Amino acid sequence: QVQLVESGGGLVQAGDSLRLSCVASGRTFSRYSMGWFRQAPGREREFVATVSWSTTIAYYGDSVKGRFTISKDVTKNTMYLQMNSLKPEDTALYYCAADSYGRLSARHRTYDYWGQGTQVTVSS
Repeated sequence: QVQLVESGGGLVQAGDSLRLSCVASGRTFSRYSMGWFRQAPGREREFVATVSWSTTIAYYGDSVKGRFTISKDVTKNTMYLQMNSLKPEDTALYYCAADSYGRLSARHRTYDYWGQGTQVTVSS
């Protein structure tokens, strides 16, 4: 059973940085792609970034390009999201997700497994 556990969220001011972590367990993830999504109240789940577990290929949503960086440490089974120059509109519940087919998709329905989420709140 795949488990994904996010951490690192919090309350910050606009312009600050945060690093989210997602620890994955339960499988060998070499064929997987992993992603970050976010969802604000009353809004649809939004693609943030995705990364291949076995290569360096990564893609980003337009709203975070140039500010967020996705990475992973396969020795720790952990994925990260470094978020810089945070804006109030980045406020959301951030989810870690895993796709067992490694499709590097921006569509949330592609992903098989999800964490519980970690809240990020950016004040102006």
